[in-house]
Amino acid sequence: MAINPDAMSTTGCAYASKSLPPGSFGLPLIGETISFLRDPDFVTKRRKQYGSIFKTHIIGRPTVIMSGAEANRFILSSDMHRFSWREGWPNTFKELLGGSLFVQEGAEHQRNRKLLMPAFHGKALSNYVGTMERLTINYLEKWEQLGTFTWFSEFKQLTFEIASALLIGSEPGAQTAYLSELFHYLTNGLLAIPLRWRWTSYGKALQARDQILAHIEQAVRHRQQQPAQDALGLLVQSRDEDGNSLSMEELKAQALLMLFAGHETTTSMLTSLCMALAQHPEVLAKARSEQQQLATNEELTLEQVRQMTYLEQVLKEVERMYPPVGGGFRGVVEEFEFQGYYVPKGWQVLYRITDTHLDSGIYTKPDCFDPERFSPSRAEHKKQDFILVGFGGGSRNCLGVAFAQLEMKIVAAHLIRNYTWELLPKQNLTLDAVPTLHPVDGLKVKFQRLSISN
Repeated sequence: MAINPDAMSTTGCAYASKSLPPGSFGLPLIGETISFLRDPDFVTKRRKQYGSIFKTHIIGRPTVIMSGAEANRFILSSDMHRFSWREGWPNTFKELLGGSLFVQEGAEHQRNRKLLMPAFHGKALSNYVGTMERLTINYLEKWEQLGTFTWFSEFKQLTFEIASALLIGSEPGAQTAYLSELFHYLTNGLLAIPLRWRWTSYGKALQARDQILAHIEQAVRHRQQQPAQDALGLLVQSRDEDGNSLSMEELKAQALLMLFAGHETTTSMLTSLCMALAQHPEVLAKARSEQQQLATNEELTLEQVRQMTYLEQVLKEVERMYPPVGGGFRGVVEEFEFQGYYVPKGWQVLYRITDTHLDSGIYTKPDCFDPERFSPSRAEHKKQDFILVGFGGGSRNCLGVAFAQLEMKIVAAHLIRNYTWELLPKQNLTLDAVPTLHPVDGLKVKFQRLSISN
């Protein structure tokens, strides 16, 4: 039996007199899914037409799209009990990423997040600095020899090597390169049509997932026999309040998520950072001045990284203007009212990160790349809560945000101190949002060591 989403507006007694948000459900069955996936301005056009909350029908479900700080707070914090992560994402995500923290809810999520926390904070971060720096320098020397290359794919290799070394203990080499290739297939399957034949994108993604999990299981068994201080080693040793450890299946699922989340978004932000610095030489000059003041002959330390205040402003501006992911899905598990509109249980909601970050009511000249907006004197991001949400917000903000920020600062510090680059002509810098934000042509650059005169 076909369901008429409009008829659902009278299902709740408390909301019987309320209207559904404005918008259109599009065509039968497919709704507006094709336009949503193909038109990068799909949300922008409809937001201008309908406002900051509107309805549509995408990816098989009636959907309400919401944007702005108030919407972020409502979904991510004050009324988060009305929403489900597990029910919000397409089944392809749940099957490919497994029963990880990504789709867990309630007590299960709280317990496992607490078990993972030590691997991404405190002493663990300090232990990661040396490996992050060593692998970064290896790639910088490689890039110097190449001279010209495409940065997005190179950053993906670097960040995956860092993630695999620190999260599951894999050293650079043929095996890590193979794992990186497997993740390429897995990522391509997340939004693919779920046809399971081996030759389809989704079929290849399922095969890649199984091979990655097999590798992770070997790594887990090795950590169980020989404890280590990488993230997986810490996770194997973790115990909850009752003294229970994670099962093999739980360890595999969480490690898979750590590897996925540990390099995809970082790759996007580092690529956007280097593009923005090339386009704004005055920002690069100021960032370089800070790095030259901090530079010593010694290796980087966590304390030195914490002194990179201007670089932190630059990274915040990259997060604001170029968030790796444009929004987040949630399933509606309890009907609600927002801004006078009623949204039924069973729908899904998409909160829009990009629209909040480019809101002229929040940020001065939001289309301009201006790290000074995050300076102590201006602090535009502190005007209100939930206006900078590239890493999420509320109690379920990104667990690995400190890991990612440390990695990006170490890579950026060495780049800015010792190298210069320029964007090659005749390339397409239009941004593609799938799977994470990146220039269509991948950011082609000419790269060289910075001369002393510079």
